[in-house]
Amino acid sequence: MSRLASELHRLRRSPWEVLCSALVSCGLVLFSQLAVAIVPRLLPSISLLAMLPVAGLVFLAAILVGRFWRRFIGVAASAPLFVLFNVLFLWGVYLFVIRRDTSSLLDMLINAECALLLWGLYRILSGDPGIVAYESSFLEEAGCKDFVDAICSSEKYPSLSRVRHCNCCKANVRGYDHHCPAFGNCIGQKNHRLFMALLTGFVVAESTYTMCSTKYITRCITSGTLITENHLSLNMVIGTMLFSVLQVVWQVVFLIWHVYGICFNIRTHEWINWKKYPEFQMKEQPQSDFEVKFVNPYDKGMLCNIREFLKP
Repeated sequence: MSRLASELHRLRRSPWEVLCSALVSCGLVLFSQLAVAIVPRLLPSISLLAMLPVAGLVFLAAILVGRFWRRFIGVAASAPLFVLFNVLFLWGVYLFVIRRDTSSLLDMLINAECALLLWGLYRILSGDPGIVAYESSFLEEAGCKDFVDAICSSEKYPSLSRVRHCNCCKANVRGYDHHCPAFGNCIGQKNHRLFMALLTGFVVAESTYTMCSTKYITRCITSGTLITENHLSLNMVIGTMLFSVLQVVWQVVFLIWHVYGICFNIRTHEWINWKKYPEFQMKEQPQSDFEVKFVNPYDKGMLCNIREFLKP
């Protein structure tokens, strides 16, 4: 366990580096959000649906410009802090601009969703994904000499067949799915359910924010206060709404993929690097002259995998 602790200690940064990273991440969030808010200002005559691809291109351009300046000044940003500040920014726009036109029930709902997102980010960032130390008794019980023996001998030790090494964390993780830069941690056996809940929470919270911001924009149009409304706040609401819709689009696709992986008992890392793990590749077993069945030797059915995923 001391060897694992020393490896993780090398990954830690000094307080000054963390502060600089936080400032850069916060500045990048403000710059990208303001860049998206310029879209409705420059293109007021087009529909919100037509603004979506333009807003997506502007957001990507802002990220690329921010990345260039980040490298120019030699300060690294933090993806988890970028996600955190985006949540806080959307929450702030809601509290100071949109909230007055929202019902009390919807107001309680969106505030609870944002608070739960912050709590979930903290839990997944600071939690253990299922790291297994080199000297773990888990290996001794299975009769493995080292992790090379445990990882390669998947047929002999099926319980260790999914202990994978993460190059980002420099650690071995049981039930390794992938390393998530946005959440700053590996996704493994111990935090996979939290990851799925957090991903679903982002989709729900951003969808709720989109609904609230749409009501605000509709109220400004129908009540005739569109001209007298503060242009900066209105453009900020439209910009954050476009950002939320873009986020929901790719997050729903990402969520569907992970649900598919749970149902068919496959990890993201195994799918991307399937040539490294031939035991997870699809094999053909001819049943008759006219029938071929594709079988994954680790797939025991959709229902069994879902029960295993939900089992505490």
